[in-house]
Amino acid sequence: MKEKLIAIIEKYNHMTEKLTDPEIYNNQKKLTQLTKAHRSLTEIVSVGKKYIYILNQISDDKEILKSDEDDLKEIAQEEINELEEKQIKLEKKLKILLLPKDPNDDKNLILEIRAGTGGEEAALFAADLYRIYMRYAERNGWVFKVMNSNDTGIGGMKEVIISMKGEKAYGMLKYESGVHRVQRVPKTETSGRVHTSAATVAVLPEAEDIDVEINSTDLKIDTYRASGAGGQHVNKTESAIRITHLPTGLVVTCQDESSQHKNRAAALKVLKSRLLASEQEKVAAERAQERKTLVSTGDRSAKIRTYNFPQGRVTDHRINFTTYRLNEILDGDIKEIIEQLKISEQQEMLASQMI
Repeated sequence: MKEKLIAIIEKYNHMTEKLTDPEIYNNQKKLTQLTKAHRSLTEIVSVGKKYIYILNQISDDKEILKSDEDDLKEIAQEEINELEEKQIKLEKKLKILLLPKDPNDDKNLILEIRAGTGGEEAALFAADLYRIYMRYAERNGWVFKVMNSNDTGIGGMKEVIISMKGEKAYGMLKYESGVHRVQRVPKTETSGRVHTSAATVAVLPEAEDIDVEINSTDLKIDTYRASGAGGQHVNKTESAIRITHLPTGLVVTCQDESSQHKNRAAALKVLKSRLLASEQEKVAAERAQERKTLVSTGDRSAKIRTYNFPQGRVTDHRINFTTYRLNEILDGDIKEIIEQLKISEQQEMLASQMI
C-alpha cells in the first residue's frame, strides 16, 4: 500500500504544479477536469501522508530496539504499540478511500418520480417523495428546478422531473432509485383501513455532450400547448415539447419552461441522461451476474423502501435498516439512510476484493 500511496502523492503534486500553469487557465475545460481530479485525491493524499509518516516512525523505533540502550528500547516499544494502533485505523480508512470510484458520482442529476399502484393515494405519496428530495437538496445547498410535472389537482403528482445541481449530487442520491412503498390510511379512506401504495424513483446522472451523442435524424420532435391541472398555466402558444428517440422509443416531454427553445433544451437533457442511464444499467446487470450486490443493482423495479405511517417507521429492504424517524425523513433528513447504504456498498466492495 505504501508504494501505491507514494505514486498517488507524486501524481497529486504534479497536478498541483500544473494548476499554476498559465496555459491551463486559458483552457476552461482542462482546468475544470484537472481541478476535479485534484480535489478527488486531496483526502487520500492527506491520510496517505499520515500513514507513511507512521510507517517510517515505526521503522525508526524498530531500529532502536536493536540497540543496547534499555531505557530507549522501552520508550521505543511503547511508541510502536501506539503507532501500530493508529496504523490499523488509517489502513481501514485508506482501503475505503482507495476503492474504485463511480465516475458519475460528481455529476449533477435528473430526478424522476412517478406515482405507481394505489391511484390518488400513490400520487399523494409521489408528492411526499418530491418534498423529501426538495428539502434534502435545500439542506445541501443544491440548485434544483422542475423540468416537467403532472399534478392531480388535489396535492398529488402523477409525475415530476427535476434537475439538481450540487457537489457530488448524483453520488449522494443514486441509491434512491427503485420502488418506494407507503403504508398508511389514505385521506380519502373513511373506514380507517391501512392501504399500501407505491411510487417509483429514478435518479439519473446528468449526461454531458461527451457522454452521449444523439443523431438529429433519430429524433421526432412535436410541439403542443402547455397546460396544467384544472386548467392552470394554459398557454396560447405551442411551447411544450415532446421528443421521441426513434431507435429506443424513449419519449420525453417538457412544458414547465417559458419558451419552446428552453423546453427543447430541457427535454434533450433528460433524454441524454436516460440514454446514459440505460447504458449503465446494462453494465450493472452484467456485473450483477458475476457478483450479487444489495445496494447498486441498477434495477429500478426493485422494492427498496417502505414508509409505514402507523408505526412511524421507515425500512430500507436492501440492507435491513429500520429507523423510527419518519417525520424527520419526510422533512428531507435522509442523510442517515444514505450513509448506511454507502457503508454497505463499501463493505460489499471490500469483501469482493478479498475473494
